[in-house]
Amino acid sequence: MHGGAKGTGAPSGDQNGNYRHGTATREELEAAKQIREWIRIAIDSISD
Repeated sequence: MHGGAKGTGAPSGDQNGNYRHGTATREELEAAKQIREWIRIAIDSISD
């Protein structure tokens, strides 16, 4: 069975051996999502 129990798997962040640069951290993904939302709002307001 795949998945395992909650809390299993590789550690997050720099504790993970595959962590390279931080551009895909939870914080960065949330910031990019917010920026995309602002751009969408700006484009919508211009086109109205």
